[in-house]
Amino acid sequence: MLSFDDPMPSGAERVLVAGVTGSGKTTFAARLAEEWDLRHVEIDALFHGPDWTPRPEFLDDVRAFAAEERWVTEWQYTSKGTDEILAPRADLLIWLDYPWSLVRGRLVRRTMKRRILRTRLWNGNVEPAIWTRGAWTGENDILRWQASTRYKWDERMPGIAERFPHLTIVRLRHPREAVAWLTSPRIDAT
Repeated sequence: MLSFDDPMPSGAERVLVAGVTGSGKTTFAARLAEEWDLRHVEIDALFHGPDWTPRPEFLDDVRAFAAEERWVTEWQYTSKGTDEILAPRADLLIWLDYPWSLVRGRLVRRTMKRRILRTRLWNGNVEPAIWTRGAWTGENDILRWQASTRYKWDERMPGIAERFPHLTIVRLRHPREAVAWLTSPRIDAT
């Protein structure tokens, strides 16, 4: 597993970005796509249909873009079957393993902003208004989800490295490391 200051081989053209909810996977993936001239596929937009219902064509859409030669996406919906589609095709896995206080604060701010401003997300979905009864509790509460999956990647990463040995894994432990890694030149492994 590489860290932010390890030399990065060039040639990675299919990239997964993993991390707990609120770590900034989508923002990082979009920036990486811009820097490396990759197609960014926002996986949330493929998954969520109207009224937050899962789109039936989700896995077909994931298969379609995974078959392409150059892309970056967030590694999510692993329980829905994305592991066996994305991991075999990816060259590089970026793990945003940031401190809990940082990701928790980010998610609280993002959720508050979206709920107060009634931000339209994928397929017209809007998070519940801040004043809506049950908006901060229940099965679909994003803060509860984040807390329950806090250690997911810590637990999964050794198995991922074993099952997919072709993946180069870079673990970034703070946004400063992510910026340093993104702005460092890639080198050729030869």
